[in-house]
Amino acid sequence: METQEKPGQIVLAATPIGNLSDASPRLIELMKSADVVAAEDTRRFLHLAQGLGVRVPGRLISYHEHNETHRLAELLELVAGGATILVVSDAGMPAVSDPGFKLVEAAVAAGITVTAVPGPSAVLTALALSGLPTDRFTFEGFLPRKAGERAKRLEDLATEQRTMVFFEAPHRLDAMIRALRDAFGADRPGAIARELTKMYEEVIRGNLGELLLWAEGEVRGEIAVVIGGAPAGEPARAVDHVAQVQQLVTEGLRLKEAVAAVAETERVSKRELYAAVLEARA
Repeated sequence: METQEKPGQIVLAATPIGNLSDASPRLIELMKSADVVAAEDTRRFLHLAQGLGVRVPGRLISYHEHNETHRLAELLELVAGGATILVVSDAGMPAVSDPGFKLVEAAVAAGITVTAVPGPSAVLTALALSGLPTDRFTFEGFLPRKAGERAKRLEDLATEQRTMVFFEAPHRLDAMIRALRDAFGADRPGAIARELTKMYEEVIRGNLGELLLWAEGEVRGEIAVVIGGAPAGEPARAVDHVAQVQQLVTEGLRLKEAVAAVAETERVSKRELYAAVLEARA
């Protein structure tokens, strides 16, 4: 009688974001039984295994943002051969602001089974502790590092009414909160969550003006930033502010400068306002 080969699968597993006690029994079992472990940082994974008292018999390979495209064919071939591949990031759920999405995309296209072991999430933990509305939210990850690109992204988010969750490195937090304040206004409520689930966990709540004062000091640790959405109401329309732009141009400002000034004051899109002015001139 022929023995049927076991089907391969990919398992995305959440790892602790700080407290090792948050590791689930399913994660520990898979660490012990998976044929292959694809880890964002193999050294950190081995440190996690040591902390949990787990021996990992499976093959351990690196799978991070710089090699994930290169690794796809190899991983898919292993699954096709019947392997169970455990995919882990440094902390939290793979594929959420971490490597994993490209592998899932390719696996789904190839008809390969993909499942997940849920667990710790910095996004949801920060959201829950923020004190801001949780019924509707959006995860924005890391903002662009370049000031111009960051300002453009925040301009697009200025009228977003859902609560927003961001990640940021501690040494860039000051610049990030200042950019948020400039784009959303100093009165917009928010929270900075630092070192979640760890010994020095801290959540600072207040408006962006207050949060900026705190962020100007020395900040260390893993950071998540939660910002309240724009107040509900009639959405600002660029066309309603064309006259203000035209008045500033009459007073001597260049068109682009006038558009930028009015767009910032009235919280409307610079692109839409510029187009509305050009249309009014036609």
